[in-house]
Amino acid sequence: METENAVEYTYMGRSFKDLSINDASTAFSDCNSDRSGEFPTASSQSRRLLLACANSENSNDLIRQLVSDLDSCSIDEQKQAAVELRLLAKNKPENRIEIAKAGAIRPLISLISSSDPYLQENGVTAILNLSLCDENKELIASSGAIRPLVRALKTGTATAKENAACALLRLSQIEENKVAIGRSGAIPLLVNLLENGGFRGKKDASTALYSLCTVKENKIRAVEAGIMRPLVELMADFGSNMVDKSSFVMSVLVPVPEAKTALVEEGGIPVLVEIIEVGSQRQKEIAVAILLQVCEDNVLFRAMVAREGAIPPLIALSQSGTNRAKKKAETLIELLRQPRSGNAAARRADGSV
Repeated sequence: METENAVEYTYMGRSFKDLSINDASTAFSDCNSDRSGEFPTASSQSRRLLLACANSENSNDLIRQLVSDLDSCSIDEQKQAAVELRLLAKNKPENRIEIAKAGAIRPLISLISSSDPYLQENGVTAILNLSLCDENKELIASSGAIRPLVRALKTGTATAKENAACALLRLSQIEENKVAIGRSGAIPLLVNLLENGGFRGKKDASTALYSLCTVKENKIRAVEAGIMRPLVELMADFGSNMVDKSSFVMSVLVPVPEAKTALVEEGGIPVLVEIIEVGSQRQKEIAVAILLQVCEDNVLFRAMVAREGAIPPLIALSQSGTNRAKKKAETLIELLRQPRSGNAAARRADGSV
């Protein structure tokens, strides 16, 4: 019996036994750690923090004091408290619950709206670290974190934007939060980060968008925000290390007609055909799955795919791909070889007689 090697793909913490681009996602990526760097602290404070991490009783006492300091009239005390709470939540998972129990979430959310970029960045990152604990996600969302995190996506430092994207991703793992996040204006800002951010920002934005766009209204928002252009550009750039991630985001978008049209308008068909020619096995399988969706009910799009020279690489894929890729390639070949039918306007647009 023929067996396949390494065909159970993993992306963003999720195993794919079969690539169904209509699958709902509960996945998250490596947006799971504090990446603001270790801000310098005075030696006595560093020793206090290390002691707290080693001794749970002292840790709880320190947490309560730090939460109290968040409400201090002194900006310096607020800054130091935010830094230490961020680090406590980062370095000891057990502290995440204790910090939330001590009442830190609401004052940390207030810091996210601060005009001081240092306070905002640490507030965002502390909330991200607290959101790594599943028990805290609902409390963070119900305490009003979503809109301040969205504002940080717009106004924050590069790190604050990246960590805000990660925090929103974590909150989106609760299904009802996806709609709230989308309606708060996060989608266009995440699309902007995908297009204009650094590599880490692009990766974090794609991961958050992948999760959020399992909801139909968020798919539409993403398309209206112009997501197809950066997705196509990233998929076309094999040196970007973003081909897989951008392909997966596209795969959750293409079930809606608006996404298919936008993909074609942004030049996505030749890019997908090239991936089928030279991409990895996983990339080829995602690309053929996307093209199947695009071509399923549209004669004009089928003609465009055929004219792009898709049939030879599809034949090769049908012979040498994984079992799933072979089936998808065979199905797409059959579609492309069907007699062109449809209304007269579609035939004229296609150039056929």
